[in-house]
Parts: sequence; C-alpha cells; structure tokens
Amino acid sequence: MTGEGLIPMQRIQRSILLLRRERVILDRDLAELYGVENRALKQAVKRNPDRFPSDFMFELNETEVAFLVSQSVIPSKRELGGAAPYAFTEQGVAMLSSVLRSSQAVQVLFSVQN
Repeated sequence: MTGEGLIPMQRIQRSILLLRRERVILDRDLAELYGVENRALKQAVKRNPDRFPSDFMFELNETEVAFLVSQSVIPSKRELGGAAPYAFTEQGVAMLSSVLRSSQAVQVLFSVQN
C-alpha cells in the first residue's frame, strides 16, 4: 500500500494517551478515525470478546475517566452517555481493524504501525 489514503500521523498521535503504562487510543477517537459511530465500534467489540483480551483493550475505571475529564481529554462524563470508554493498545487497534473490515480501518492500522 502506498502513502495515499493513510491517516496523517499527527492526527493519530494526538489521540494516543498513556494509561496503565500502555499507549492507548480511546474508542471515541478510533470511531472518528474509522468513520463509524462509537456505538457500532463498541458493538463489534462486544460481539467478539475473545478477540480483545486485556492486553488488547480495557474499560476505563471511574478514576481514569475523572482524570481524563480533568485534563480535558474527555469534555465531560455526560458526553460518555453512561458508558465507560474502552482503551485500545496497538494490538487492539489491529484487531479492531480486522473486526470492522472497512477500508478506512485498514488505513488507520497502516498509519498506526508506520
């Protein structure tokens, strides 16, 4: 695959956070990068739980959510709609790309790995 269609690295780098000593991207940011609704992304994960072990993805706890809100990473808890965000490691991003099977998901995967 050539560089055409790849997501700009700056856009991805802005989405990377350090949580639990892991570099992760939140579900809402991945949904935006993939061009899908966040609820569709979460449904894909819930339909394939065996593909997302704890070293691929984890759900944020209340302390982590409060921290991200205080740092303005998440504008408000209300924006989450009552559901805790998922955080995906690089391996989780790769697995999510295969589960979603969209061309944009493949572009994100190649951009993250480069």
